[in-house]
Amino acid sequence: MADAEPMLVPAPGGEKRACHALEEEEVDHSTKRPRVQKEEKNGGPSHKLSQDEGEEPEGEETEPLDEDGEGEGLGSGEAFAEMMKHGLTELDVGILKFVSEHQGFSGILKERYSDFVVHEINKEGKTVRLDDLSVPEEAEVIFNTRTQVADDTKEKRTLVHKAVKTLYPGLETKTEEREGKKFIVAYHAAGQKALAAPRKHSWPKSRGAFCHFVLYKENRDTMEAINVLSKFLRMRPNVFSYMGTKDKRAITVQEIAVLKITAERLSHLNKCLNNFKLGNFCYKKHPLKLGELQGNHFTVVIRNITGTEEQVQQAMSSLRETGFINYYGMQRFGTTAVPTHQVGKAILQDNWKEVIDLILKPRPGAEKGYLVKCREEWAQSQDPEAALKKLPVKRCVEGQLLRGLSMYGKKNIITAFAMIPRNNRLMYIHSYQSFMWNTMVSRRIEAFGLKAVEGDLVLRGGTAFVLSAAEAETHSIQDVVMPLPGFDVIYPTHHVGKGYREMLSADNLDIDNMRHRVRDYSLAGAYRRILIKPSDVSWSVINYEDPRVSLVHTDVEKLEDQPPPVFNKEGKYRALRMEFSLPPSTYATMAIREVLKMDTSIKNQTQLNTTWLN
Repeated sequence: MADAEPMLVPAPGGEKRACHALEEEEVDHSTKRPRVQKEEKNGGPSHKLSQDEGEEPEGEETEPLDEDGEGEGLGSGEAFAEMMKHGLTELDVGILKFVSEHQGFSGILKERYSDFVVHEINKEGKTVRLDDLSVPEEAEVIFNTRTQVADDTKEKRTLVHKAVKTLYPGLETKTEEREGKKFIVAYHAAGQKALAAPRKHSWPKSRGAFCHFVLYKENRDTMEAINVLSKFLRMRPNVFSYMGTKDKRAITVQEIAVLKITAERLSHLNKCLNNFKLGNFCYKKHPLKLGELQGNHFTVVIRNITGTEEQVQQAMSSLRETGFINYYGMQRFGTTAVPTHQVGKAILQDNWKEVIDLILKPRPGAEKGYLVKCREEWAQSQDPEAALKKLPVKRCVEGQLLRGLSMYGKKNIITAFAMIPRNNRLMYIHSYQSFMWNTMVSRRIEAFGLKAVEGDLVLRGGTAFVLSAAEAETHSIQDVVMPLPGFDVIYPTHHVGKGYREMLSADNLDIDNMRHRVRDYSLAGAYRRILIKPSDVSWSVINYEDPRVSLVHTDVEKLEDQPPPVFNKEGKYRALRMEFSLPPSTYATMAIREVLKMDTSIKNQTQLNTTWLN
């Protein structure tokens, strides 16, 4: 289903337009999706800066916003590569160390989005897969059934009509006379009418209020998918719930729940949309909650590898037996020349002029033309209304901020900044926390290596404790955690722990006062394990001839009885196909980094891909 495309230049997902507009379901739009935030400690949750393979709960429903407009690519590999010349590298965000001793080798990550496949692992520990497109029998109870009414009276027929429509929404009833007797006929309406919303309050009491289904998507992030489904169902996005957001540039499979939408209506969307497939329908009494999943299972293809069989064996064995440093991945810090953690630092410093400048000022590298014009206008005139007129798309971060400035004025920047959805604002300060954590963990590994030492922190029942010298002897590096800075955490007592204070002081921040005058921007802090060891690790080296051919057999291909990929043992290209499972809030790209021992930044990968294609 995937087409070949340049490395990390997203191809826009299509929508079929043959589907008729669906009538709006009569549900209470005031019903809010339950919001449950999984926290690593009792501070704020970890928030995503961009959709990635790690699971990081979000606390509020928002449209996906990017600083490049609509989250789409720039239209060509050359333009994207030009922009990435000014992007970040791992060194820029504190990612410095490895734990293994094998010799690294090069390879291309996500050359095609089908090279990165993610299956959610639900709270029962089962890997979520799309393997059934049928509608549950409960939703098809009767089809064109005729029933004679005993002791026939109009009043009794009316009661039967009402009972059928209450028990089986979506069915129509009518009275027919045959051979002198009256019958009530129950049937499914045809075509568009069959998809129309059932009458208000007609959802069967015996049926769970939430239809759970498996969502398979290609090259779309989770919120984008939810918005598309909402549009075609004419529902608000908050009737959907899910356990975590998934990467855009990937094939992902996850469970979704929706309030009082029938499996039949959802199944019909399979005829209307590209890049999506819905199945495994069932009704339950509860929605899904953010963060309640156990993790994700990854199938990753690294193309054009240079490593020998021995190098691959050593690298993958180390990943399975030792694991990798649990760094926050590059997705956490944005893709433009202005890193998101710099904006976060300015917010924490209460330097709002700097916040506005970082988001709106001209920046090096290729960007969409209208964004370039918008930034130039802002730099020249400082007039938010004039700059806003340069944007055809107003729902990007820049557009929301400029709209706020035009409404509230440049003297009310905090209020204007709040026009950006809450999650998108919080992503900046969480990015700064992540930058701090990466940097301090690199120092910790440099100073003490892969063993627990006196002064390290471990968690006991969710509470952090400092290890004594004797206790350190009974713990391993797998037990050690490091804090994200905040007002409700403690810090290691060795010299690396003291580095937190030094680093924050250098940024004009007080480690003893991490509360902000705007409550949303107060940092409670959290704890994160230094090392993660994946489970279910397996791998193989594949030879292939055609770089455009998919090397993964997807759920949809299996459903359609398409044959699995056939590998040419004499092929001139070599790829490493690996599988592993990770807990929530960890980054698969950091596991891959440990295998390759190379920079996984888009900047570096784009350069590799450009070199290979040339």
